[in-house]
Order: sequence, then structure tokens, then C-alpha cells
Amino acid sequence: DFFNAPVPPWGDPDPALLIVGLAPGLKGANRTGRPFTGDYAGDLLYSTLIRYGFAKGEFKADPNDGLQLVRCRITNAVKCVPPENKPTPAETKTCMRHFLEHEIAALPGLKAILVLGQIAHVAVLDALKVRRASVPFGHNAAHVLPGGVKLFSSYHCSRYNTNTGRLTEAMFHAVFDRIA
Repeated sequence: DFFNAPVPPWGDPDPALLIVGLAPGLKGANRTGRPFTGDYAGDLLYSTLIRYGFAKGEFKADPNDGLQLVRCRITNAVKCVPPENKPTPAETKTCMRHFLEHEIAALPGLKAILVLGQIAHVAVLDALKVRRASVPFGHNAAHVLPGGVKLFSSYHCSRYNTNTGRLTEAMFHAVFDRIA
């Protein structure tokens, strides 16, 4: 019953906001075929998207729940579940560059990108050919990229980060306050 293929991006085909996560979760998107669906990170992400008007409907962790993204699209830096849920730098480069470059280039109305975690941050910078040192990662950091798209960064909304207090719901909402 698992999707077990590269997980495609999901949401509005002409978004103002692109959210880039790390990789499909083993029991999340790898099972359901929809980013952040079926794992804990999706609970925080989708409730926040609904709260800020980037999604409508009810999130039930099921791709058939009727949830719709509004002016928002979600993708991952790595398209397939990495071994031990930790992609190597070589795997990230091989798996993401081709897909992420083309995904971002195909979004002419894009105003902002939210990266969830440092690996997604680096993947977006590499895809856009932006020098990493000029755009450092930091939770709730914001940068204007060449071309005018704004890059917002957050710690990943994983259970590990929320259980350890590295990321609280209020901290995550603060990022969306800036995006909104």
C-alpha cells in the first residue's frame, strides 16, 4: 500500500509560496504520495498553513482528505526516502539538483520560498546557484535572493525538533508571521 516512488510536489501550480522540506518520511509521504502527509511534521505544517490562509479544508493525514493548498506548493529537496532518513551530501546533490532547479524555474509567480531545515536551505541555494556564504541559514531568517524572491528559513517541523523544544509552535508561527 506504499506509494514507494519519487514524491512529486503538491499544491497550487502557480504559487506565491514554495515550501521545501528535506525528504519524504518513510511512513509519511513515502506511504501516502503527498508531502508531509502521514507523519508528525505534517500535523504542525498543515495546521499552520490553514491558520495563515495557505490551505483550506481539514487535514486528516490522508491524501484524500480534501485539503487544498492556496497560493502554496510543497516539495522536498530529496525526492525519495533516504536510507536511515538521513541523505548524504552526494545523494542530496544527485537527487535534488535536476528536480528542484526545474521546479523553481517553472513557478513564474513565486514570491517566497520557505526552507525547512539546513539541508533544504542548501539545496535551494544550490538549485538557484546562489553562493551559500552569502545567505546563511538561521531559524526565522529572511533574505532577498537574486530576482527578488524572498527566502525564509525555519528549523524543520519534525517531531524530534518539536519534542526537544528546538522548534515550538510559536516559533514556527513567527516564521509565518514574517511570510504573511
